Amino acid sequence: MPRNQFQTTSWSLVVDAASDSKEAKAALATLCQIYWKPVYAFVRRHGHDPDRAQDLTQEYFTRLIEKNYLEDADRARGRFRTFLLVSVKNFLANEWDRERALKRGGLHPPLSMDALEAERWYTLSTANDVTPEILFERRWALSLLDRVMTGLRADYEEAGKSQQFVALEKFLHNEGRWL
Repeated sequence: MPRNQFQTTSWSLVVDAASDSKEAKAALATLCQIYWKPVYAFVRRHGHDPDRAQDLTQEYFTRLIEKNYLEDADRARGRFRTFLLVSVKNFLANEWDRERALKRGGLHPPLSMDALEAERWYTLSTANDVTPEILFERRWALSLLDRVMTGLRADYEEAGKSQQFVALEKFLHNEGRWL
């Protein structure tokens, strides 16, 4: 699919991520990158401090991958975001009484995500009284927008029009961020 085509989370990406195909690893990495910040913001909004929210978010994605919960996602039941949100809620409900012996993924290598950037996203949203669910949806949309803008920048650079993109970019964001 061309980079400049706007795309939400497609079910084919979810199916690929849940499969044993050669595309599974890349699809899974893409899903994790799309949803790490929204899940982190949701966990933070439930009252966890940044370190604990990072741990819980990392553990959530670790379990999602290890247990292959993506196989349970069903297009007929609704959006993938809804499936993921319910899954995170269930995870948090189960985690409050569990103690983990090892922090931040244990023996599993952590996903390479920018926890400081995720915390900045969360902090920007605490000025208003939004529910964790609304925050999750907003952060998902902003994450998607960030990916689209990165692709657009790359398209301009490939076409030798980097300066045009820089000139237009200031009209597309505030204070150097797409937020």
